[in-house]
Amino acid sequence: MSHVIARPLSRHRPASRLSLARMLGVWHQRRCLARLDAAQLADIGITPAEAARESARPFWDLD
Repeated sequence: MSHVIARPLSRHRPASRLSLARMLGVWHQRRCLARLDAAQLADIGITPAEAARESARPFWDLD
């Protein structure tokens, strides 16, 4: 008789939660970036074109 030892699901959940939390954080940051005006973007050293390009990226694009 063979025995199958399953890995506990909790071993995989922290990584999934971390990835999901990171994706949500990136999504929120990109939405905030999209709402900044030209003067605010200039204060942080980003052009409106750079901000538009970054905020248009999908939330799963983390690199």
